[in-house]
Amino acid sequence: MNNIVKKGFHCAYQIHYHIVFPVKYRKALLNKEIEQELIKITKGIEIRYEIEMEKLGADNDRIHLLCSFHPKYSIGKVVKIVKSITAKQIFKTFPEIKKDLWGGEFWSDGYYVATIGEAGNWDIVIKYINKQGKKPEDINLRLFDL
Repeated sequence: MNNIVKKGFHCAYQIHYHIVFPVKYRKALLNKEIEQELIKITKGIEIRYEIEMEKLGADNDRIHLLCSFHPKYSIGKVVKIVKSITAKQIFKTFPEIKKDLWGGEFWSDGYYVATIGEAGNWDIVIKYINKQGKKPEDINLRLFDL
């Protein structure tokens, strides 16, 4: 985790968010190719919107994103940005995936979010993400440093 206090024009902040987006209908569509595309897309989002993407974890039917961004953005705005851009690019790169999702949406409408402040224990969050969707004998969550 980046423990550096970031500065904007009128504020200083150190806020980290854990966001989870499920795939529409909880379809297990996040294979390695799509994961690699998500990494590429989120790197572009990071540059364009000044959202620091700290870690991306992928299970078969959802992603976990650890990120930090300026407080000028609401969490709802960041969720909208990430979901809309990633969905559009995934459909563009993998048009065949549309047959698994009726209605033209890639992500579920909802999301989960938690904050991790300067007193938060980053290791606990990493361990939590590492255990998502896994049984001891089943390792299907893959983490990528961004």
